[in-house]
Amino acid sequence: MMLRLALLGTWVLCGIVCMVMGAKLSKDFYSDTCPDVGDIVTRSIAASAARSNVVAPSILRLFFHDALVQGCDASILISSTADNEAERDYVENKSLRQEGFDAIERAKHDVESACPGVVSCADILALAARDVVVFSGGPSWEVFLGRKDGLISSSKLVEGRIPQANSDLRQLYQLFSSLGLSITDLVLLSGAHTIGFSHCDQFMGRLYSFNSPGSSDPSLDPDLLASLKQECPMEGGDPSTVVAFDEKSPFTFDNNYYRDLQSGRGLLFSDQVLFNDETTRGVVNQLASSPDQTLFFDNFVISMVALGNVTSDLPGNVRQVCSRFNQ
Repeated sequence: MMLRLALLGTWVLCGIVCMVMGAKLSKDFYSDTCPDVGDIVTRSIAASAARSNVVAPSILRLFFHDALVQGCDASILISSTADNEAERDYVENKSLRQEGFDAIERAKHDVESACPGVVSCADILALAARDVVVFSGGPSWEVFLGRKDGLISSSKLVEGRIPQANSDLRQLYQLFSSLGLSITDLVLLSGAHTIGFSHCDQFMGRLYSFNSPGSSDPSLDPDLLASLKQECPMEGGDPSTVVAFDEKSPFTFDNNYYRDLQSGRGLLFSDQVLFNDETTRGVVNQLASSPDQTLFFDNFVISMVALGNVTSDLPGNVRQVCSRFNQ
């Protein structure tokens, strides 16, 4: 049975067909042209994930960063050229792991071998995002398909569309609401940080210069603060050092993320603010208190479907290779 949060926002799951921003998505979109696309993508992504444990969080982050800019159109996958700096090279996207890009390219190659010129990279990315959540112990859901690959990818379009590590709740909600997502969707989708890592530079301000030079964020758990200062020293540290969002189970999709927020152990300010702000604290408490993950899993699925249905009404096509536009 689907359990639904009732504190903030409401959701409506799509039926057979979803109409969002001009796009028509259907669970049967490739039933005639590429009926095995789901199985092909799952096998390919599983093989990539077996080679590297960073593939799962990398693909999930790719999906988010793609959806937030022009909707789900695979524009994040385009490589820059001498004439165009693409989305992936915007400063906030440069930390996206190459393993995620490579896994999507391999999946595209496998799909093209079976169904040439039929399945978009955007749909492959949406399927892969679902798969890596499942591989990490999380829930599964029906992915509605029929997206087109965008014809534009520019770093200039990313400004103001990607959440910042120091964003407050108002800034986060403005971004999500512009996509038709609720404040509860924001809390649920932030739960994707139950897997993966962040670089030191994303939270150094919380450690050493929160309100003034030398000050730390008082909402940080003291033990976590001391540990982070050791891993990310103010001087002489390695900027490539990464720290797990969920130190207890960084590769397992569970609700420990919300329990960490309750104890002041959210890694980024934009994580911890979900508990610190009374507007969303109740949702965090509900998700943290579910002993069998059901409340989190059921509602995360609804929000992921909503995010995946954010598509563009701009012209698009099916790319031959995900990292470059068709010639």
